[in-house]
Amino acid sequence: MNQLHLSENITRLRRERKITQEELADFLGVTKAAVSKWENGVSHS
Repeated sequence: MNQLHLSENITRLRRERKITQEELADFLGVTKAAVSKWENGVSHS
């Protein structure tokens, strides 16, 4: 069964587009801390 690697995908795609965690957070309407948690696999919400 394929596994979804959400944290890895977020990090990879964000870096490919050369945007910061803060820029992504602003775009999504969340905090930079939320993006950091997603990328580190701390939070899945």
